[in-house]
Amino acid sequence: MKLPPPPHSWRLSPKQAIALQKKMSGLVSRSRPAEAFRFVAGLDGAFSPDGRHCIAGVVLWDLQQRRVVEQHTATRRLNFPYIPGLLSFREIPAWLAALRKLRQAPDVLMCDGQGLAHPRRFGIASHLGVLCGLPAVGCAKSRLVGTHDQPPARRGGRAPLCDKDEVIGTVLRTRTGIRPVYVSIGHRLDLPTAEALVLECALKYRLPEPTRLADRLVAAAKPKPVTPPPKTTTSADASSAHPSRAAH
Repeated sequence: MKLPPPPHSWRLSPKQAIALQKKMSGLVSRSRPAEAFRFVAGLDGAFSPDGRHCIAGVVLWDLQQRRVVEQHTATRRLNFPYIPGLLSFREIPAWLAALRKLRQAPDVLMCDGQGLAHPRRFGIASHLGVLCGLPAVGCAKSRLVGTHDQPPARRGGRAPLCDKDEVIGTVLRTRTGIRPVYVSIGHRLDLPTAEALVLECALKYRLPEPTRLADRLVAAAKPKPVTPPPKTTTSADASSAHPSRAAH
């Protein structure tokens, strides 16, 4: 899949990153898409045990046939510290590398993270959508900003997620009696379309299949931490470590 080069550097200070988010948030489109989606690219990321690399996974999901078309991972070195609200500057370079491996271009991106439900209305789903020029939806496991009432317990129950008198997303119940997810516009779609897409992709689990499978993909690709072998103890070590009572 061919993608345009990012219009900005990833080597920014936190202050510069915040300023960039404020500037680029004006590029987000909230319009209803003209055509239905078929191919959904679910994206998620994880970090290596040493904390130096981001492992990204993309799963291309066919909505019509309800199956995985292809899946890929990519790893990139981290160049940005962990700061809440600036996740995209840590993860998107690896996410873009994974997307470039796709043979079939997606119709929409589904990101494990926030879109407009972000302090500066420019979470990772919005950032990625704008960079790729594709519709994008944020589907997060937890809330970053805003307040809400509890949605009805049934599948499809929803409640608005609000911040400063603005609706920034939807708290959506994908399974009856199970914790909801946090859905928000990423780019080039409206909130009802984002909600419907997440529900259509949530077949049996709390998380929609594209991001659920992307989460499993990166978990499997994540290097396992190296456990040092147990230290062997010689008889001399044992006697010095446990002196006899006569020595006291």
